[in-house]
Amino acid sequence: MTVLVDAAALAARLAQGGVLLVDCRKDLADPLAGRAAYEAGHLSGALHAELDTDLSDLGKQGLGRHPLPDAEAFAAVLARWGWTPDVEVVAYDAAGGAMAAARLWWMLRLVGARHVRVLDGGIAAWQRAGLPLETAPAATPSPSRVDVAWDTHQLVDASQLREGLADGSLCVLDARAAPRYRGEVEPLDTKAGHVPGARNRPFQDNLREDGTFRPSDSLREAFLSVIGTHAPGAVVHMCGSGVTACHNLLAMEHAGLHGSRLYAPSWSGWIADPSRPVALGSERGTPA
Repeated sequence: MTVLVDAAALAARLAQGGVLLVDCRKDLADPLAGRAAYEAGHLSGALHAELDTDLSDLGKQGLGRHPLPDAEAFAAVLARWGWTPDVEVVAYDAAGGAMAAARLWWMLRLVGARHVRVLDGGIAAWQRAGLPLETAPAATPSPSRVDVAWDTHQLVDASQLREGLADGSLCVLDARAAPRYRGEVEPLDTKAGHVPGARNRPFQDNLREDGTFRPSDSLREAFLSVIGTHAPGAVVHMCGSGVTACHNLLAMEHAGLHGSRLYAPSWSGWIADPSRPVALGSERGTPA
């Protein structure tokens, strides 16, 4: 199954039934904005996923601003949605997949789900296609029984990250905008800069002006120019809190570069330990 679906194809697929639609819209500046946007208009039948509660566990300390929840907690969310492994899931948002549809896509992949895609271009592409929204809340699904576990092989911790950068076995891509990566500004976290050795690949570079993903061959060429001789499986993604990094992981899969991984705590988790080093400016392999 492809990782993206366009609006027209999704509309046709929805007419057949059997799709779990999830609205993942989120605004980091306003915790209530995502839910408000959902209530103002969403794809028919879509449920709403809240990044801070459904896709994160903010009670965990030292693991970044959006810590990965325990698998049991995510299983409870999936059960509430009526999810089963054979159900096709389509996630969407209003940020080209970055906030936070790609995060849900990745979390489902992390528990072994393969029938999951992201709406290319999100709700804006749906509306441009002249397709309707509704304001009525989705019907409450019948709860399912869900037992899942994280595939830890798709995750990298801080020690692995540091060792892999030191011996050159890993290529770390930071998805934040270049000024944040270089440490020139830092609007969200307590310290500016990046992990020494990490290269910058802003997630925004994955998208065209209309918010849809660039063609797969174009993305493949762009990522290969950054990762150099590293295999896709040696690539580790990070960002500020482990959310927009999933957009780069999704883009690599779309480009046919399979098997990259995530450092989920990302920059906000890295700096939780003051003994960890911080770099400023640009790194080799990253445009200045």
